[in-house]
Amino acid sequence: MTTFDAARLVAAREIKVKLRDKTFLFSTVFFLLIAVASTVLPAWLNGGPDTVAVSPAAAASADALRQSGVTVRTVASDAEAEKLVRDGDADAAVVGGPRVLALEEAPGDVVDALSRQPEVRLLEPNERDSYLQFIVPFALAFIFFTTSFTFGLQISQSVTEEKATRIVEILVASIPVRAMLAGKVAAMTLLAFAQIAVITLVTFAGMRIGGVDTGVITLIAPAIGWFLPFFIVGFIMLATLWAGAGALAARQEDLGAVSAPVQMAVMIPFLLTLILVENPTAMTILSYIPLSAPLAMPVRAFTGELAPWEPFLSLAVLAATAAGLLALGARVYEGSLLRTNGRTSFRTALRSRSLIS
Repeated sequence: MTTFDAARLVAAREIKVKLRDKTFLFSTVFFLLIAVASTVLPAWLNGGPDTVAVSPAAAASADALRQSGVTVRTVASDAEAEKLVRDGDADAAVVGGPRVLALEEAPGDVVDALSRQPEVRLLEPNERDSYLQFIVPFALAFIFFTTSFTFGLQISQSVTEEKATRIVEILVASIPVRAMLAGKVAAMTLLAFAQIAVITLVTFAGMRIGGVDTGVITLIAPAIGWFLPFFIVGFIMLATLWAGAGALAARQEDLGAVSAPVQMAVMIPFLLTLILVENPTAMTILSYIPLSAPLAMPVRAFTGELAPWEPFLSLAVLAATAAGLLALGARVYEGSLLRTNGRTSFRTALRSRSLIS
């Protein structure tokens, strides 16, 4: 069996195990629900009244209401308009005065449509509304943080469990240790990417169902397009470190301590991106730091505050760093995997020669 075949065998096993894992399935469904809620619910909640009854005394208001997107129902009198609202056949009514009738809450869309507002001229118009400016950076950062943290921690737990049960001694007798590492990382990367891809498709479908303007989808598309390659490279970079951290622990109780540096490497960039999202200079710096680039650069692609060549340069820096950390993580993994008599220090794992012949 070649190293590639061994890695493929390990990856296939890891994928089968994860697809039966209730935690993985629950997290996928949870993310899908968030994607649907963030795209469909705002459109539904802001939809306003569907049908507005208009009496002859307020006929002049009909055109303004139609332009606002509601269905106008013309009735014979003010009393009939009020009756339709009370019976639930109309969401609101406009009668003589003009006055707006509703059951429990004032229909803001109807009031706005009938109000005369002064002309507004924006000197520096921003085509991204406040909701998008908040939800897009938060969603990208949250997805990368939770996915890399959850899947990475599962890699560590899997490696530590194999050490604690001494199954690893049987595995390395048949499979090269680097093939084991490559198989685990490849499996988790594929599963994480598949989860992100499904969430992305559901998000765009939710936008279509929610009637989101195609212009908004066009604004989001560059951020999603750059997020996927940055996610893959960034996840591979962190996944190997998670595997190395798992190899340092001899039992599950030690995992929290040995993986603390990796946890900080995931958490700190997430917090910095959310805190500094409105600071262009800080975001530019973060987009070239490998640990924060998978979050900062897609956000900048959404805001449009970058040159066309910047994502390629940032991705190259990230890939080079990932290659270096892959070698470091593999060295730690290989140097500590068979040390089952206690927790292995990072220095010991890095300096020791592999115990695997």
